[in-house]
Amino acid sequence: MSTVRPTGLDIQWPTDDSTRVPYEVFSDADIYEVELTKIFSGAHWTYLALSQEIPEPGDFTTTYVGERCVVVNRGEGGEVNAFENRCAHRGARVVPRLRGNAKQFNCPYHMWCYDHGGKLKAVPQQTGVKGKGGMPADFELSNHNLTSLKTETYKGMIFGTFADEIMPLTEYLGPALVTQIDRIFARPLRVLGYFRQSVEANWKLYAENTRDPYHAPLLHLFHVSFGIQTPAMEGGSYMDPEGKNNCILVKTNPDDAKDHDLLLEQYKSNDKYRPDIALKDPRIIGTRRSYDDATNLVIMSIFPSLVIAQVENAFQIRHVRPKGPDKFEIFWTYFGFDDADAEEADDKLRLANMIGPAGFISMEDGEAARLVQEAVRTQRGASSVIEMGGRGAVEDQDTLAQEVSLRGFWQYYRKTMGFPGNGGPS
Repeated sequence: MSTVRPTGLDIQWPTDDSTRVPYEVFSDADIYEVELTKIFSGAHWTYLALSQEIPEPGDFTTTYVGERCVVVNRGEGGEVNAFENRCAHRGARVVPRLRGNAKQFNCPYHMWCYDHGGKLKAVPQQTGVKGKGGMPADFELSNHNLTSLKTETYKGMIFGTFADEIMPLTEYLGPALVTQIDRIFARPLRVLGYFRQSVEANWKLYAENTRDPYHAPLLHLFHVSFGIQTPAMEGGSYMDPEGKNNCILVKTNPDDAKDHDLLLEQYKSNDKYRPDIALKDPRIIGTRRSYDDATNLVIMSIFPSLVIAQVENAFQIRHVRPKGPDKFEIFWTYFGFDDADAEEADDKLRLANMIGPAGFISMEDGEAARLVQEAVRTQRGASSVIEMGGRGAVEDQDTLAQEVSLRGFWQYYRKTMGFPGNGGPS
């Protein structure tokens, strides 16, 4: 007699405060399918692109919301459009290129023609050929437009959603993150380049990682060796009111931050336990701060799939794209500033060697996620322990020795997914 295996949506969370996370959420196919619907196609703002990537009318770029391919483009009037890259006819991908410029979009399969807003403008042979065939007499072009997304732009970042009803973008981000976005994006941007990284792990493991200041000086020894982040530094973690978005801040000595020569000297070696380690070229961390303040590290994690990061003088946007229950991709966009002088511009290009998929920092994050996925994918009934920083209420923290912001993510996730049992709606 066969038994019916319970789906992942039947799992019980051991604690109300999300100090325990069932390992099934990282591998269960049923859970993943619901995530695609409730999270990525639900009432959430997903990062799409930078305005600088589509500066002229007709410019377009392609991206993903969950696993749904999306085209973002600039219309003839300068407006931003976004639509799902799936023909209303037979479902083919309308735009096969990553980016470019187009006066219109023609599906390569049967040449159905769409405008910049995804509206169907023409169908070849609609009235048939020599009086035969063609579409039915009541066929209406307007009934076969591409699926469009609602968009909002803030500080040059374009966000989109498939939801009909959603809170304004700045409210969704929350005051703490808006403050830091305003700081980083106060200068006009210049896109420097891209990396693409594939990780064999569940996308939520990266969501945990980027909300976790506890691991940074332990996993990333480069941080400690050269004074980028140590446990004793001034810093903390700050969330939006729902706990879904998080900002990690780390600050150096305010006086040191203004002395670029002193910082450069520090970078040669800062690790008292390993004085033999030094950078042959300390410029890998940068020669001059982009901002004359004490903030040397900012990691903003925006639900569900965006990370905005400043690590010393390096700035990136990381867009996480799930590819199944056990695989995700990170699309890295590196940026500098359009008003930068030659020295600062060179710095930004050089800094791509410090932080990124193959840099001194960050390559460990993908491997850590893979190691977790490998170990827990068959573990039903077991759970992780998230107690650094204490149990109970999920609140902002003024220390880096904590994991409270991870619990903020999980509490919001449970609510969104509708898990029954402890902590979730029935």
